Amino acid sequence: MEKFVYLGVILFALSYPLAQSFEHRIQYATKWYALFPALLITAAFFIVWDYWFTQIGVWEFNSRYVLGIFFLDLPLEEWMFFFVVPFACVFIYEVLIYFFPKDYFQPLAKPVVYITVPFLIGMGILHMDKWYTSVNMFVGAGTLLAHFLIFNDRYLGRFIFAYLVHLIPLMLCNGILTGGLTEEPVVIYNNAENLGIRIWTVPIEDTVYSMTLFLMNISIFEKIRSQKQLKPTEVNRL
Repeated sequence: MEKFVYLGVILFALSYPLAQSFEHRIQYATKWYALFPALLITAAFFIVWDYWFTQIGVWEFNSRYVLGIFFLDLPLEEWMFFFVVPFACVFIYEVLIYFFPKDYFQPLAKPVVYITVPFLIGMGILHMDKWYTSVNMFVGAGTLLAHFLIFNDRYLGRFIFAYLVHLIPLMLCNGILTGGLTEEPVVIYNNAENLGIRIWTVPIEDTVYSMTLFLMNISIFEKIRSQKQLKPTEVNRL
């Protein structure tokens, strides 16, 4: 059964969002036309990043807890991760929009960008000797800044709310993958390449990594949806 640990985490993350995709209130399945391209584009970026970090020893995968099916030195479950986790995250985003019509975090959107982007860049510069920390911080800052330049604060309040909520399942799932409930970690991090600060067993950098993965999907998702919502005459003028 140990071989199914990573797959079990993936199926757990997928189960509820997929089961509720056709629920009449959220109607998540009706938004897949925008979601699936976002998943594909973002996954392509992250798989290249993941492959690179695996090759240079930033992290590795414990063969004890994976099925043993590898593509580009990444287990099948890792490929699934970059589709399933954002699928579940965007589901959280849509559920919160439905149940909380008011955008409570919208006033915080610009301050969050103004504080977070310089902070992440500064952390990246200070820790250039640590691959996971530095690259993660720079990419996170770039993603957040790009989203803001494209959309201003139109979606950021909604994203902040969803991001904060998603930290709960993130810590649960990543905690399992980093050894919280197993004898050995499923994903083994090289601590020489990160700050060594953990929340439970999860490297603190994972909170930024997950933000980038989540926000990149939201940016593409909302861009596709906004294009569809334009009238044909408006699209012709673009």
